[in-house]
Amino acid sequence: MQNNYQIFGIRAVIEAISAGKAVDKVFIQKGLKGTLFSELESLLRREKINTSYVPLEKLNRLGNKNHQGVIANISPVEFHTLDDLVLNTIESGEIPLFLLLDQLSDVRNFGAIIRTAECTGVHGIIIQSKGAAPVTADTVKTSAGAVFNVPICKVDHIKDAVFYLQASGIQVIAATEKTENTPYDLQLTTPTAIVMGAEDKGISPSVLKSADHRAKLPMYGNIGSLNVSVACGVFLYEAVRQRKNNL
Repeated sequence: MQNNYQIFGIRAVIEAISAGKAVDKVFIQKGLKGTLFSELESLLRREKINTSYVPLEKLNRLGNKNHQGVIANISPVEFHTLDDLVLNTIESGEIPLFLLLDQLSDVRNFGAIIRTAECTGVHGIIIQSKGAAPVTADTVKTSAGAVFNVPICKVDHIKDAVFYLQASGIQVIAATEKTENTPYDLQLTTPTAIVMGAEDKGISPSVLKSADHRAKLPMYGNIGSLNVSVACGVFLYEAVRQRKNNL
């Protein structure tokens, strides 16, 4: 990760959070103590910032060794609120197309998905605050800069975002193998949000249960699944195809 996406030191991280910087995650050396450290911990809890307590060796590998026991990953983009994202899209007069990523963890997959989302006219990507891939230098590179063009929203729980979208008149479609339907069987010309799951676990059961529809991609080879970024591209371009034909 490039150093301009990192902040080192307890006081520097406190100041960054207090200034409203988009902090993705904070790494803290195990066993760290002191008044200033207690202030940082309170701030991290209040702002619900993803925090990980790690050995000194990991901190040294992450970046500048003069880190004083704390390293923060700073997002190169500002995150949107779900309210603003949905409201602005509806007010634009366009048919909403959103993407929800249920704890996708690989930054390169994330970047590739953002790139495809930008190319297919996705109005916004919704990720979970904890457990999701951060926006890093690798994400920016893999997205070919598309990360600066697609609004990204962080929520506490993907399930809550599903309910909010449904209450806003937006159907939610879960990409899963646990169905006989395909995206070609569904109507994607109406306001739609597509949920893609984590690389290893897929969509969490509670989110899967909450979705309006489920869809899988037909598989004819010996390998039973596609890379999540490739699968996402197929779903999004089917939405593009249907919407173009519906004009």
